[in-house]
Amino acid sequence: MASSLLLLRPLPLPRSSPFIIRNPHPIPSNFNPRKHFLTFKPFLSVATNALTESSDSPKSLDPPDPQSLLQELADSFNLPPDYLSQLPRDLRLDLNDAAFDLSNGPVIEQCGQELGKTLLNISRAWESADLSTSSALVNSLPLLVNSLTSNNKSALGKRLVSAGRRFQSMGQYGQGELQRISKAMISAGNLLSLSPVSESTEESKEETRMFKFGELQVELTREKAYIGAAIGFVYGVISWELSQGIQSIPESSFQYANENALLIAKSLRGALLVIFYGSTVLSGFATIGLVLLARELKSGKK
Repeated sequence: MASSLLLLRPLPLPRSSPFIIRNPHPIPSNFNPRKHFLTFKPFLSVATNALTESSDSPKSLDPPDPQSLLQELADSFNLPPDYLSQLPRDLRLDLNDAAFDLSNGPVIEQCGQELGKTLLNISRAWESADLSTSSALVNSLPLLVNSLTSNNKSALGKRLVSAGRRFQSMGQYGQGELQRISKAMISAGNLLSLSPVSESTEESKEETRMFKFGELQVELTREKAYIGAAIGFVYGVISWELSQGIQSIPESSFQYANENALLIAKSLRGALLVIFYGSTVLSGFATIGLVLLARELKSGKK
């Protein structure tokens, strides 16, 4: 009987080992895995949609179209008919400078026959403050740009940037119309300037410069520089000969009725000597400068 009782006695529990790692954060008794997964599900959906939209979005925006930028330039000239004529005198001078930058030099050779004539007419309209004519001509630029070569587009872009900076220097006037024109002009010019240029075409062109004095515009070429140097040299020789002839006349040969007339004659002789000697020196400097300019134009230096 005692042996049977020993068999029914429960075995003692094992002692806890100090080396067993226990969970410091026990799972709560009311934890529901399905409930917590449903709570986290919206965050997974938002993250998935964000990744999908970023992968579907284009990596870069489409580049602007030169035709659309030129159309913006044309729209910026929709101003009152007397807007240009009402500009102050200093702004009118800046407008004339913008007209010069737009059409100076060999504009027809660089931009083509049709576009070159259009730019010349635009510059004349700006100089005469004719807004209606200039607006109509600027509106034709978006239609002409598609028929231009890369060299024509590059030349047009450089001219637009140069003229746009003139408008930008006018500052804030009115409601900022001039700044809108300059912004559109510079944006279109910068884009057109990126057009590739044929090196052979650029090397075959002779460098030309423009001389502007008021309304006078003269294209400087190598031949004109040499002709000007020759004229300056001849004029210097003539001035030198005249000064030598006047100086060879002795003062003792002057015979006048009184002392006042003699003093006037001596003063006039001295003034003529100063004028002709000065003309000789200036003619020499002009001749040397024109010869150097002709050589620079010949070598194609900037």
